[in-house]
Amino acid sequence: MVALMRLLIFGLIALTVLYLAISWYSRSVRRQKMERDWEEAGRPGDRNAYIEAGMKQYEHSLRKRLIWLVYIVPVTTVVVIIYLTNFM
Repeated sequence: MVALMRLLIFGLIALTVLYLAISWYSRSVRRQKMERDWEEAGRPGDRNAYIEAGMKQYEHSLRKRLIWLVYIVPVTTVVVIIYLTNFM
């Protein structure tokens, strides 16, 4: 039981670090794309307002939600393996 708790604690810590890294990377890629689009469009309006509007759209995008799979897939896999090992 102690080994399972250790796996859960350290596993969730590792998944959290991985989630934060992927989330940060995805946001930075999106921000760079918004900056490049602003420059290619001939600089319409305020640059910061344009980028912030694009980042608000990103917050509600599918890509942002798919990053949660970093938690869902490994936890589901471990639960299935534990179930199959103990009850089959």
